[in-house]
Amino acid sequence: MEFELAEEHRMLKDLVANFVRDELMPLEAATLAREADGKGLGIGPDEHARLDKVAHELGLFGLDAPEDVGGSDLPMTAMVGVEEEIGRCVTPYTLPPDSPNLRMLMQTVDERQRAAYLAPYVAGKTVSAIGISEPGAGSDPAGMTTRAVRDGDDWVINGRKIWISRAADADFTILMAVTDQEKRARGGISAFLVDKGTKGFNVLRRIPMIGGAYTYEIALEDCRVEGWKLLGTEGQGFAPMQTRLGTRRIQMAAWSVGMAQRALDMVIEYAPQRKTFGLPLSERQAVQFWVAEAATKIHATRLMTYDCAWKLDQGRDVRNEISMIKWYATEMAYETVDRAMQAFGAMGMTKELPLSLMQAKLRTMRIYDGPTEVHKWVVARNLLGTRR
Repeated sequence: MEFELAEEHRMLKDLVANFVRDELMPLEAATLAREADGKGLGIGPDEHARLDKVAHELGLFGLDAPEDVGGSDLPMTAMVGVEEEIGRCVTPYTLPPDSPNLRMLMQTVDERQRAAYLAPYVAGKTVSAIGISEPGAGSDPAGMTTRAVRDGDDWVINGRKIWISRAADADFTILMAVTDQEKRARGGISAFLVDKGTKGFNVLRRIPMIGGAYTYEIALEDCRVEGWKLLGTEGQGFAPMQTRLGTRRIQMAAWSVGMAQRALDMVIEYAPQRKTFGLPLSERQAVQFWVAEAATKIHATRLMTYDCAWKLDQGRDVRNEISMIKWYATEMAYETVDRAMQAFGAMGMTKELPLSLMQAKLRTMRIYDGPTEVHKWVVARNLLGTRR
């Protein structure tokens, strides 16, 4: 078993690290100030366009997308290194396109959808969202109530979705709906491509989240979708949805490693400089133990994440590993950032350091795409054989 990235993937990781250092880090102070002033978490359209231009010139678009639509077709192991570097900075930027929705599209599109949706998405010309969660349904897809009913060649969708990022701005939303009420999660959930501006796709409200982020609640009221925009096979939307969720969970684990490493690096730099009662923090055993524990857990989490990604690239069943790294990585990083805030004392409580935004992001990551408790339950029931 290899414990090092292939040379070309290591070089890519270094390239992304340089992009983060040279392009994203200089924007952190303004990002922190904007969020502290209550203006939300964002960088503005002009700055975003500039970053897209630089990233595109560096060849950082479509890294894990198929080559036939302009991508580089990189494996998940390479993407772990990329996402770890992105996770080190709180400037909100995603290298186009966002991998989770990309991989769901890759698994399901037909030739017409490949040209109309996948290719523009890989080229960075469109933005996507996904509607899965519903008020009251949470992490249980069997509780989904949004319905799609055939009407001639079209589908008519009614229901409600919540906690959707980018719903108001996305060019298209991948929408999950029940098409067979008897089968539901066992062959009765389908995915649809719903374009921005489609009649009956109504954004109800923008929901402010901690850390300056926003999500949306939408209502679908007789929302008519053309038949060719059924994504994949009718009733078989659950498996591609799990591909999308699994990709996000691996991505989140890599982000967690990046954030935790950044927080640890900050403590290592700060602790020898800050004196309390005549001694630097670096000579306090409590701080030494925090550093040792953080370094050990980051190392373990990084290896777990690469192991999961490698197995996924080999086509193996990684449902257990994905649940393990999702809960362990986010909890590990949250603890590491929290201890870094403690080490920085009053300064750690300010919004002048990136730690506050890291903590807020990690706090939401411990919930979305399955809370810690659900993933522990999934692992336990698989190991104990209690799955029905």
